[in-house]
Amino acid sequence: MNKRYFLYFSYKGTAYHGWQIQPNGISVQEVLTKALCTILRTDIELTGAGRTDTGVHARLMVAHFDYEGNFPSNFDLVSKLNSFLPKDIAVLKIREVQSDAHARFDAMSRKYEYHVVLQKSVFKNELAARITDKLNMDAMNIAAESLKEYRDFTSFSKLHTDVKTNNCSIKHAEWTLREDEWVFTIEADRFLRNMVRAIVGTLFEVGRGKLTMEEFRNVIELKNRCKAGTSVPAQGLYLVDIKYPDSIFID
Repeated sequence: MNKRYFLYFSYKGTAYHGWQIQPNGISVQEVLTKALCTILRTDIELTGAGRTDTGVHARLMVAHFDYEGNFPSNFDLVSKLNSFLPKDIAVLKIREVQSDAHARFDAMSRKYEYHVVLQKSVFKNELAARITDKLNMDAMNIAAESLKEYRDFTSFSKLHTDVKTNNCSIKHAEWTLREDEWVFTIEADRFLRNMVRAIVGTLFEVGRGKLTMEEFRNVIELKNRCKAGTSVPAQGLYLVDIKYPDSIFID
């Protein structure tokens, strides 16, 4: 009898062409799937909670897989996977879920962070974006707060995608200072492709004084990607949390 499991893991995305398997580049999904198949000695299909682009990181990502039978009582799959996987992917935990639970469709919300350093840092070249402009963070936070008033985020969506709707419900959006970094945290029920990086790029225009609050609102209301700011670099973006209803978990 097949049982379904949620696999929780993190990864540094620098060396990967995103989460999803690609024809011409190594992906996190490919590496994790190979590890599972090798250890469990059977074909395993991993379904992720979403996709991340090339160079984007995840402090917490979730994928589900099915496995027939029971793991032995002394079988520590988390440890075995971590000993097999490269140093830039780490499995955090595995939880059994209902047979129809879905890592993508059952997610109630997702949370991202975008990390910015304002001074040159030799240790964060791959882990944060460097911005040399002086930014008005108060103005950026006022603009970020207004995002919660809208539903249609076509202006921040990658063009020519196959999604049925560009509507999202943003629950939280805020810039905070953490030691030597400015961090933008945003949580929503769903995100469009490239959405967070496009929002941050447009908020930078507010911070530079090139967009007023009224103009920022106008960008959203025009529903035109060409009116929004340039997408920011991938290395500053992290998927940090995904929430699910308690009812889908068995253990």
